[in-house]
Amino acid sequence: MIKLDILSDPICPWCYIGKARLDRALEARPDHPFEIEWHPFQLNPEMPREGVERRTYMEAKFGGKEGAVRAYRPVVDHAEDAGLELNLDRIERTPNTLDAHRLIHWAGLEGRQTAVVSGLFRAYFREGCDIGDAGVLADLAGEAGLDREMVARLLAGDGDRAEIAARDAHARERGVSAVPTFVLANTYVLSGAQPTETWLKIIDELVSQKKENTA
Repeated sequence: MIKLDILSDPICPWCYIGKARLDRALEARPDHPFEIEWHPFQLNPEMPREGVERRTYMEAKFGGKEGAVRAYRPVVDHAEDAGLELNLDRIERTPNTLDAHRLIHWAGLEGRQTAVVSGLFRAYFREGCDIGDAGVLADLAGEAGLDREMVARLLAGDGDRAEIAARDAHARERGVSAVPTFVLANTYVLSGAQPTETWLKIIDELVSQKKENTA
């Protein structure tokens, strides 16, 4: 197996699109060699713990309502092309995602990371849920096969908050400034929501190399 590390934030629309494109490639190549691990990167590490009202956040970030609309037009177009449903009008708050990243970390210990990541993207972009809310996160954990009550207890404390923040900071120190960022075999870095065709080419080359090496 070849390690594929993915730095992502569950409120990043390009991360959602990038995952969908990668998923298409993995479905088309079930013999892919990837062992996938998700890593934390907060788009807004200074976000208040309770989050902020989304319209206020978007207009401040993009210079008003028209700027926000312009910024998200390509996101909507690419999401539709990837077969994703975005219901941006349902999103009322932009959350602090540190607790969501804690949940992703705990899910990794149980082998349920990708299921949790998928649930977070769906909850935020399709259902408009506040994924900074502990109750929402606990429900998503339960849906992904984790112990809901245990996760609720963990979220009530500060366990692994410092570790997640340190991993985020470490990524920035290594030069990561945007997500999604994909690191292949701890060596090759791909930034941005790569097309499915790119992933298919990479997988085919890796599988071909493996066959040559074992021939």
